[in-house]
Amino acid sequence: MAELNITKDTFQKEVLESDKPVIVDFWATWCGPCRMLGPVVTELAEEHPEIKVCKVNVDDEPDLAQKYGVMSIPFIATFKNGQLHKSSVGVQPKESLLALLD
Repeated sequence: MAELNITKDTFQKEVLESDKPVIVDFWATWCGPCRMLGPVVTELAEEHPEIKVCKVNVDDEPDLAQKYGVMSIPFIATFKNGQLHKSSVGVQPKESLLALLD
């Protein structure tokens, strides 16, 4: 499954109301580390259909970034049962991103 691009209009339905665990990548096009992490996030989406993988462009959705305390990017947030579970900042290997769901 490909990652979903999320907006403030779709965040509730796609992330908070998801029946699957969700990984959200808060990123921006101008961010070098975000571009490095992008292929890892894409691999997660393709290799783990049991997880919903979403992307939020912080330049397009500053309100979402502010709501979840995004101060630096890339910022990865995981959600379970509609609640923020864990988060991390910076480029991470795929295994570390999966561990955020534990």
